[in-house]
Amino acid sequence: MLRVVAVTYVLGLVALPVVTVVRYTFADGLVPVLDVLTSPDFVAAARLTLVVAGLATVLNTVFGVGIGILLARYEFPGRRLLNAVIDLPVSISPIVVGVALILVYGTSGWFGPALEQAGFQVIFAVPGMVLATVIVSLPLVVREVVPTLEEAGIEQEQAAQSLGAGAWARLRRITLPTIKWALAYGVVLSLARSLGEFGAVRVVSGSVAGQSQTLTLFVNDSYQEFGPDAQRAAFAAAFVLMLVAVLFIVVITALRPKEKR
Repeated sequence: MLRVVAVTYVLGLVALPVVTVVRYTFADGLVPVLDVLTSPDFVAAARLTLVVAGLATVLNTVFGVGIGILLARYEFPGRRLLNAVIDLPVSISPIVVGVALILVYGTSGWFGPALEQAGFQVIFAVPGMVLATVIVSLPLVVREVVPTLEEAGIEQEQAAQSLGAGAWARLRRITLPTIKWALAYGVVLSLARSLGEFGAVRVVSGSVAGQSQTLTLFVNDSYQEFGPDAQRAAFAAAFVLMLVAVLFIVVITALRPKEKR
């Protein structure tokens, strides 16, 4: 009975929405879907999504490894505070992250006027969207790297240092090989989170079709419009995002360490 309840719950929670999206996407055949996937607004949204998610993933990889090493290897004043701040984006709504970015980088924010005078726009532009995505997805990398570093210990790095290896040599030959699978797992999670981010990006982007509209914003804006064409566009874009999510599930499953029987 417990198995039946669990399977029924999972099917109702996951399988039913997936089947519904697929059914509505291909309700009128394959040609209308291809028309949506080749439309200028969809192509622009897909391109911007890849740019924002790619930049955010690169930044999360670099700073995630750096912050992970800092938290796992060093004791310093404010370490617990930094450790708590890393988890803050997971604990609050992404919309709050977007509002906070506007208060800091908006036209009336702390740094917004100075940046605009220098010709650099953050809010309602790609930099603001990248910042919002980085903030909400950074913990996914850090929380995969830190436990692996703590479990590995510092004996190998100390031995390498005693033999004359510099910091970069230790990072390249010891630290990175030690965390490679955890880092890969965290990067995949971060990329998946970046591609599907909605709340924070919605606040700081403006969601202008063809300019500052990602795929998640494209789905939302199309679904809110009237007419079968807009609904079809929303379901087609949602289907693409769903396929990407399935691909990431396969990758994460492949990267997950095999359990010992």
